[in-house]
Amino acid sequence: MKAVIQRARDASVSVSGETIGAIDQGLVVLLGVTHDDTEEDAAYLVNKIVHMRIFEDENDKMNLSLKDVAGRLLSISQFTLYGDTRKGRRPNFLQAAKPDDANKLYQYFNKLVTEQGVTVATGEFGAMMDVQFTNVGPVTLVVDSKDK
Repeated sequence: MKAVIQRARDASVSVSGETIGAIDQGLVVLLGVTHDDTEEDAAYLVNKIVHMRIFEDENDKMNLSLKDVAGRLLSISQFTLYGDTRKGRRPNFLQAAKPDDANKLYQYFNKLVTEQGVTVATGEFGAMMDVQFTNVGPVTLVVDSKDK
């Protein structure tokens, strides 16, 4: 399971011109699922993401976590994180999990974040979405559960 984490001042996601999820200060997480991912991978990412110290403290040092700043999380399913661009000009997505499997783990990830006491807004799994946000810093990190 792979996550691109971006610190945001504000963020929203729309489907067909209608906003379906929005947050103020927090994180935008683009989440990709591959074939052999499990609930253990989701739990690892959630623990890493909500406790990662990437927000500034009173001394302008990245020393505070999402939970420390009472931030929110905008979760977007992103199968293209498993796009393979090594050959040709069109990416293949053979490493992305099948939609039903990916959606189950995506929903489980969101449930675990909520259980950590963090408010979660989401996109719509499988939909064409417009995601808008202000990346603060900018701070963008990639976390892969296979790197644990």
